[in-house]
Amino acid sequence: MITVEQLTISAGKFALRGLSFALPPGSYAVLMGRTGSGKTTLLEAICGLRRVESGRIRLGTDDMTDWPPARRNIGFVPQDAALFPHLKVREQLGFSLAVRNQPVALIRQRVEELAGWLGITPLLERSVAGLSGGEIQRIALGRALAFQPRVLCLDEPLGALDEETRDAMCRLLEEIQTRTGVTVLHITHSSAEAERLADCVLQLHDGKLEVHHG
Repeated sequence: MITVEQLTISAGKFALRGLSFALPPGSYAVLMGRTGSGKTTLLEAICGLRRVESGRIRLGTDDMTDWPPARRNIGFVPQDAALFPHLKVREQLGFSLAVRNQPVALIRQRVEELAGWLGITPLLERSVAGLSGGEIQRIALGRALAFQPRVLCLDEPLGALDEETRDAMCRLLEEIQTRTGVTVLHITHSSAEAERLADCVLQLHDGKLEVHHG
């Protein structure tokens, strides 16, 4: 379970105050709200990328409010995917394991497993230059899933994709949920995505958070 208790975060003149919600293990939550409502700010705070002024963030029984990002066991796919331009796809997928000093054989095995599952095995020796939006999102998802996180945070992962690719990615996200049981928090502006994927919708409006369970 991921639990947010009375969270206050500031970003310049903008602030979110007193936000609270709880996501059961294995749930798929969609976070919605207008542009500028603070969705990415909240996601970054949960991932440890933005300082929390007050309140608590818990993963299970662990209070991780002050933990560095690498300790949180949260996979994160930012809005622009943020792939490394100098690394091949194989190295992208194995990056989080390499920085955790995992054995080379384990990294190779996990990369091959993820590539097969995500349908990107033919891309492993490619650079990221010239890849399609759908391919880039699959690689970013694989990188985030490589270390088997307990929580997966997605910042508008489907926003830049055409309708056919978006549908394929929705199917992939559903499969990820079924296969791994990971708890997902997914930012989107699309009510269709929310209706298809979410069992819980978090709505940010004027700094307040409304929680709707499916």
